[in-house]
Amino acid sequence: MSAEVPAALAAVLDGRTPGGVLPWPAGRPVADALAAARDAGWHAAALDLTGAADKAAFMDRCAAALELPGYFGGNWDALADCLTDLSWWPPGRGRLLVVTGWQEYAAAAPEDWGVVEEVLADAVAYWRETATPLALIMAGGRGRQAV
Repeated sequence: MSAEVPAALAAVLDGRTPGGVLPWPAGRPVADALAAARDAGWHAAALDLTGAADKAAFMDRCAAALELPGYFGGNWDALADCLTDLSWWPPGRGRLLVVTGWQEYAAAAPEDWGVVEEVLADAVAYWRETATPLALIMAGGRGRQAV
C-alpha cells in the first residue's frame, strides 16, 4: 500500500484495524481514498450529497451511488436493510463508502440527518467483525457520528 495513504485508512484496508468511520485530510481528493481501497481489493463507492436538500433527494442519491437493488423502497428501513445486505456489491476484502457534501444535507434536514447517522453507524457496526468490513469516510469533517 502506498505510503501516501493516511495511516487510519491504511490500517483498515490491510486488516490491522476494524472498519469504522475514518478521518480524511481536509483538501485531499477523496479519489485517493477510493483508489487506495480498490488497490487493496476493496469495493469502493462515493455518495455525493451536494445539493440534496430533502429525504427524497437523499434517497435518490443513495439509490444511484450505491447501486441499490430495484426493490429498494426509498425509506429509512429499506436503506438500513440494504446497507446490512450489500449482496449486490462485490465483497472483495471489504467495502468503503466515501460521503461528500453531507454538511449541506445535514444543515438542510437536521432531523433526517440524525436518522442517516444512525443508519450508517448501524451498518458499519454490523459489518465490523465480518470478513468484509464496511468503512466510512465523511469527507470534510464529521457530524455527530458515534461509530
